[in-house]
Amino acid sequence: MYVWNHRIVLTLLAVFGVLQLVFWVTAEGGSRSALPTRATYWLVANYLLLLVWVAVWMFDQARVRGKTVWLWLAPFLIAPLPTLMLFVLALQRRPR
Repeated sequence: MYVWNHRIVLTLLAVFGVLQLVFWVTAEGGSRSALPTRATYWLVANYLLLLVWVAVWMFDQARVRGKTVWLWLAPFLIAPLPTLMLFVLALQRRPR
């Protein structure tokens, strides 16, 4: 699992932040979406199931390494991708 380094994670977090900023600046409120309701439900269901799968993986990885995962859950619910990247980096730290 030692494939992530700080440069990759910081770059990915910066790109994520810029994309979020672009999304919020260009989003138009009040206009009707072009997506059908059924497609929106499928997207939400897939996203929620992916979050459950990643949370189970985080619990498993923390248990295997003897770490705690409870303090990662609140940030995970707010911003899953950046939290997952930071969690992987935290698990990769060499024990002292």
